[in-house]
Amino acid sequence: MKKLLTFLALAGASSSVLAEDVLSGANTAWILTATALVLFMTLPGLSLFYGGLVRTKNVLSILMQCFAIACVASIIWLIFGYSLAFGEGGAWLGDFSRVFMDGMSRESLSGDIPESLFFMFQMTFAIITPALMVGAFAERMKFSSVLIFSALWLVAVYFPVCHWVWGGGWLAEMGTMDFAGGIVVHITAGVGALVAALVIGNRTGFPTTAMPPHNMTMTVTGAGMLWVGWFGFNAGSALAANGDAAMAMTVTHISAAAGSLAWVVMEWVKFGKPSVLGIVTGMVAGLGTITPASGFVGPAGALVIGVSAGIICFQATQLIKRKWKIDDSLDVFPVHGVGGILGSLLVAVFASPDLGIFSGFGAEANSGYSIAAQFKVQSIAVVSTFIYTAVVSWAILKFTSVLTSGIRVSKEDETAGLDLVSHEESGYKL
Repeated sequence: MKKLLTFLALAGASSSVLAEDVLSGANTAWILTATALVLFMTLPGLSLFYGGLVRTKNVLSILMQCFAIACVASIIWLIFGYSLAFGEGGAWLGDFSRVFMDGMSRESLSGDIPESLFFMFQMTFAIITPALMVGAFAERMKFSSVLIFSALWLVAVYFPVCHWVWGGGWLAEMGTMDFAGGIVVHITAGVGALVAALVIGNRTGFPTTAMPPHNMTMTVTGAGMLWVGWFGFNAGSALAANGDAAMAMTVTHISAAAGSLAWVVMEWVKFGKPSVLGIVTGMVAGLGTITPASGFVGPAGALVIGVSAGIICFQATQLIKRKWKIDDSLDVFPVHGVGGILGSLLVAVFASPDLGIFSGFGAEANSGYSIAAQFKVQSIAVVSTFIYTAVVSWAILKFTSVLTSGIRVSKEDETAGLDLVSHEESGYKL
């Protein structure tokens, strides 16, 4: 009996030690990899994807804007961005406890991974979000305006919304479900892009002049990088090397494939031929739409979400460009904004344990789940983020216009191309 009591006491002591946060080598290795994958999405994935879609005279400007935004966002994240997003603060914004990574050492942990790694992983999200908006004002915004707008937008839009959802803010308290950024990344970027397109105006010649992509090979290359990088984006958001990460990766892939095929079918029916541009755009729509749901739904639910993304985002592009004639040049709002909204609402449905094969794979953890109640929460999050982002983005654009004496290049400079006008370089030597 004495030996048994001694064993139980030791076991109890061991379990209490294990309950404390200790570094997990496996989780750390995976999140290191995921962090690199998410940065790979912007540099070079998104850069090449967007670069191929513009005209020859503007390819370098797109690559430059994505690269420069990555640099600016990184420095701001270091100085105070991480602190405002993930500091304790209050319901609306974090505090300044982690300015310049203050108080963060090699031994500091966030869960069971180094806090410096969590800092880096979240930084890659802060990098890609404003970079996504480049596609809305491509070929016509001053480089100085791009930098100032992106920096101010991060501070006034991204950091607060990130805190609301992921930093313990008011949307988190409500129980908002956003596994990897449908609200934080895609809705904010999509709405900011739409407002920017409206404020800056259409490119000269749009919509009567054809402006086809200059290099679809470059675009498809970038699209492939985005697809692979998105595994880090979604599966990495589990912050562990476990079944949640594996299932998030699985549903991400299924939704991307379904979105691609659904978009191609819609295009085939409407225009008579499927296009390469269509299949890669459908892929991005499927990826963006599954993002908020990736940690909560199962494979069959992901299939429905992906198909829905391909159909609805395709219709949104037709509405925005062909009917409303808004020159969101590279379809940021109809793909990312609409996709983020759709996925953020559908997660309330497909996370339910009551849908059988279409339900979330973690159904046992969702006992007592109410689709109606969660849909209400998701709707509040979507509407509030949409309105806040639209209003603040408009104000930032107007303020940036004052600082840079107008955010748009002259008609002559637009005709000449931003590569030469802004950077005195050319993407191709003819």
